[in-house]
Amino acid sequence: MSLSEQRTRGFVLLPRLFGPAETAALGEAAESVLERVTGRALKGDTQVTVWPDGHRLETVDGATVHWEPDARPPAVRSLSPVTQLDPALDALWTDERLTAPMRRLLDTDHLGPFTSKLNFKRAGVGSEFRWHQDYPYWYCCAGPDARDIATAMVFLDEVTADNGALEIVPGSHLAGPAPRDRAEPTGLLVDASRTDTGSAVTVEAPVGSVLMFPGLIVHRSGPNTTTRDRRSLLLCFQPAGRPTLDRLPYRRERLADLP
Repeated sequence: MSLSEQRTRGFVLLPRLFGPAETAALGEAAESVLERVTGRALKGDTQVTVWPDGHRLETVDGATVHWEPDARPPAVRSLSPVTQLDPALDALWTDERLTAPMRRLLDTDHLGPFTSKLNFKRAGVGSEFRWHQDYPYWYCCAGPDARDIATAMVFLDEVTADNGALEIVPGSHLAGPAPRDRAEPTGLLVDASRTDTGSAVTVEAPVGSVLMFPGLIVHRSGPNTTTRDRRSLLLCFQPAGRPTLDRLPYRRERLADLP
């Protein structure tokens, strides 16, 4: 795929970018980080935030645990930021297999980190994530610089439609910020009734693959209805020299700037 085709489509899939041994090591690092952080969270040594949609978040040593809302026993939906918690994860920020295509995607010679996240869509309990763009949340923090942020999503497990693969609307980033669902409590999700999602594609991929996409692309993921986990590591890049997400306050009033 040419660079112009990639930019029109809005995302690129790099199958099996990481080998089986590398991916297994990253998976072990992810589980180790999760165990350390949630161990402290379950002891109550946290700062608790409840979002308007009822989702519970707990912050431990700068990492935020986002719990699955209805899972019993408790299960973690995501953890962020994470790369600072393990050298194997941190090393990915300078891995040329990621940075070379990301520089092309962002059209910049020098990259820097914005944030990182581990998504744990656990077997049988991993919940759906409705249609959304990453951009509105990032805009509330980074303002107009949010347009220059893109994600590299490293699949630590095989990804299928049944275990919660991403569905992406090709080219949707070209339309800019999508209309938001004003009835939804956070104000961050896409209004699917006013957004054309009919051309969406399901991105299934083998373990070790990497999906790259900009913050303005419209996407969702379904629940994990299988007996297999669907874990992923997300590294969000931006042009070098800009502040990371953890240094930026969340200013909800900025949503008034968006449709």
